[in-house]
Order: sequence, then structure tokens, then C-alpha cells
Amino acid sequence: MVLLVIVSAPPLVQAMRRLGKSTTALAGLVIVAILVLVAIFADVLAPDSPIASDQSQTFARPSADHPLGTDQLGRDMLSRVIHGSRVSLLVGLTTMLLTSAGGIVIGLTAGYSRRLDVPVMRCMDGLMAFPAILLAIALMAARGPGVWNVILALSVVYMPRTAMLIRSTVLSLRELDYIQAARALGASHARILGRHVLPNLAATLAVQASLSLSIVILVEAALSFLGLGTQPPAPSWGGMLSRGRQYMTIAPWLVLAPGLAIMLAVLGTAWALEHRVSTRLRGDEQAPYTEPAKTGDFVVPSEQPYDRSDLILSQG
Repeated sequence: MVLLVIVSAPPLVQAMRRLGKSTTALAGLVIVAILVLVAIFADVLAPDSPIASDQSQTFARPSADHPLGTDQLGRDMLSRVIHGSRVSLLVGLTTMLLTSAGGIVIGLTAGYSRRLDVPVMRCMDGLMAFPAILLAIALMAARGPGVWNVILALSVVYMPRTAMLIRSTVLSLRELDYIQAARALGASHARILGRHVLPNLAATLAVQASLSLSIVILVEAALSFLGLGTQPPAPSWGGMLSRGRQYMTIAPWLVLAPGLAIMLAVLGTAWALEHRVSTRLRGDEQAPYTEPAKTGDFVVPSEQPYDRSDLILSQG
């Protein structure tokens, strides 16, 4: 009897190998890492207070004392850009977590339960019928400006998109043979969802969460630009753009500094995702496990249906 054991590298090792082949993804991860470190250590890295004004230094050009110049109140632009990263990342990451968690719950409920599918999805369709930015503005107008109201509004706006994506994946998974076999063996719904369905949603959810992060950072800047986000004197990139645009002809650094920060944040998160999206589009990513190959006398499949690496094939 010949025992054949198929062994593959752990998923983390495979992901790192794919990542190393993409220069764009590496650049994106470096940008994101720098932004996160800047946000965490903003108090240490900022040369001055982001809200302290000096009327003798208004509209000072970039110099050794003020590398990015000062604004109309004499506040150091570099310090304000550094502290503004905290707001953007706080809103982006918190909204991403809320939309992912809510999208998973709603998508699993609608995709797995035939009775709840139609009413839940009609509610999601109603939310998606409104343009995202207009719905966010309407919610902000009702709730009032503020960071946490921005997070709540953006979570409501982008949660239906994640929910519909998760639902479509669950609809295709629930009819696969190993799900039907688990039902026939008496597995509970909770075990089927947690053991067999959720692992197959990880790749889809990672792509959607990363995409939503870059979009949310951009929309938060737009809301702050309109005066619905972080309120003065707290620094935010969108608010700095809004207040600096009227002086851009005499002090262009007032809009260049926050504009470049927004651009780098959005590009960094998008580039960091590039290798994941490209592998899925090319079909290089491993497909969900459906049923064991009927080779030899018997097959003992792993309890992890989404990974073929530990199949043991016995052949006489």
C-alpha cells in the first residue's frame, strides 16, 4: 500500500510569496505602514501643536522651521497634516470593521435563510438606491457633524454593499456537496456557517474590506470638506482643503499638503490590495473545496473543506 500525503505551504507563507512578486503591493504596504506609524506617534513626530496659532507667522512659506509652511492663522501645516492622519485612519479603519461585521451578519442571514433572503435584500436595495455621498450627507445633516457621526453614516452607507457581496458568495456555497453532506449528517446551522461557510468568505471579505477602506478615507475627506466632518480647530485633511482653497493663489501649500496626504492614503490602501485582486481575477487563488477526488480505495478528507493541503489519499 502506498500512502500519498499532499502537503502545501501554509496560507500565510503563500500570501507572502505572492506579495513579494508585486512591487506595487509592496509599495502600498510601505505607504500604509508609514501612515499608521505617523498616526500612532503623531504627538512625537509633529514639530508643533496642530492648533496653536502664531499671528506673526501667517502664510509663512515652507522653510526649515515650517517644512510645509503655515496657514492663515500661523499654524504649522506639517503638524496639522500629521495629526490629520489620525482622523482619516480612525474613520477608515472603524468604518471598515463595522461594515465588515454588519455585512457578514446580514449577508449570512440573507444567503443562508431562504425565508429572510427577500425582505433583507429589499432593505439593502433601498439603501443602495441612493447615491452614497448624498445618503451620507443626509445622515450627517440629521445627526450633526462629528467624527463618530461620520463613522455611523459611512457604515450605514457601505454596509449594504458588503452584505450583498457576502450573500452572493453564500448562495453559491450553500448548495455545494460538502454543505449538503454536513446537513445530512445532522450538523447544526451554526456549525455549518462557522466551520464550512465563513472560511470560504475570508478572501472575498478581505478584498471588499480593503476596497472600502480607501473609499471611506476619500469620502470622509469629502464630508470634512463640506463642513460635515471633524470640526475646527481639530485638524482633518478635508477640512484643511476646504479652508485653504480660498488662499490657494497666494499660499498653494495650504491645499497641496493635505491633498497629497489624501492621495497617498488612498493610493497606498489600493496598491496594498493590488496583488490580492490580481490573483483573484487571474484565477490563481485556490477554489473552495467541494468534494474529495475518488482515487484509490478510500479518501479521508480534512475537516477544513476550504483547504486541500492535508488530504490523505490511500492507494493500493
